[in-house]
Amino acid sequence: MTSFDTWPPISIAGTGSYVPERVVTNAELVDSGLDTTHTWIVDHTGIHERRWAAEGETTANLATQAARRALDAAQAHVDDVDLLVLATSTPDWQQPATASAVHAQLGLRPDAAVMDVNTVCSGFVYGLHAGASMLAAGEAWTTAVVVGAERYSSITDPTDRGTRIFFGDGAGAVALRKELEVADLAVMAAQAAGVELGSGAFDELDGGALEEETPGLRSVAYAVDHAGKDALLTPHGSPFAMDGPAVRAYAVPAMVDAVRRACRDAGVSPADLALVVPHQSNRRMLEDAIDELGLPEGRLAITVDRYGNTAAASIPITLDEAARAGRLADGDLVCLVGYGGGLQSAACVIRWRA
Repeated sequence: MTSFDTWPPISIAGTGSYVPERVVTNAELVDSGLDTTHTWIVDHTGIHERRWAAEGETTANLATQAARRALDAAQAHVDDVDLLVLATSTPDWQQPATASAVHAQLGLRPDAAVMDVNTVCSGFVYGLHAGASMLAAGEAWTTAVVVGAERYSSITDPTDRGTRIFFGDGAGAVALRKELEVADLAVMAAQAAGVELGSGAFDELDGGALEEETPGLRSVAYAVDHAGKDALLTPHGSPFAMDGPAVRAYAVPAMVDAVRRACRDAGVSPADLALVVPHQSNRRMLEDAIDELGLPEGRLAITVDRYGNTAAASIPITLDEAARAGRLADGDLVCLVGYGGGLQSAACVIRWRA
């Protein structure tokens, strides 16, 4: 893992989230003709309902709402923002970056930098890493916003039970702040007042179990393995598809391993974690993973029952809800962990500051 010995301290100054107004229940999906039942969906996934965007409500719209709420929580103005990173696998167009539309909707300064990150369900962790790294490197930069936003209702096949029941739409965001007035800049990532990045892993597939046409991100900071094929492969222009059993076989061990790696690199134990905020794929898988880590289920943050799988948006949505519900105290260690398209996984450990 890359060393961040010379990073200035960076903190999560505020969180925010937004989900569309439309609630789609399991009963509505059954009534639409899908061959399933409310009981089957709940028993196998833990999902009771999800949110879908309204007609004309774009990924950029969702991201903008979440970003505004994070900035409000941080008591920051849009003119303070030097960088915006948007993690999404459902961009509004192929180019330019959907973050450019968020830039316009938020009314950021013309010189504020923006970029998209697409590592699917791990995208927010990658985006957080990228945002914190760029904020640290920008000599005069003080504020960054990292957003995860998805609109999977626009890419799932209405007749495909294997995807339609799982996915929802929404966005979550954090505002990052660099404290320039702090004199001591020699702060280890595992001791920083804000973001403490652990490690991630990328499992590249022959053909891709969770993969778009373009291969996933590779970096010296991430381990590379090979496994399986065709579990989640979306050729350009095709509806999103998923091999549920193959994904499940990958997801639980990947989540457990990513949490352990992140804790190891942060110099802590999984037992030290006050809360695990995972990608919200399937409640049953999350419960299996937390059991494998030897942690009580009370340390697991869950929103999949109400929002379904919102891919890159799920971690920041869940983090925001945990923060607003008072589940995090000053000094708590929190692990954010994503896993999915690629197949790849990534995790980081942060020390919460109230």
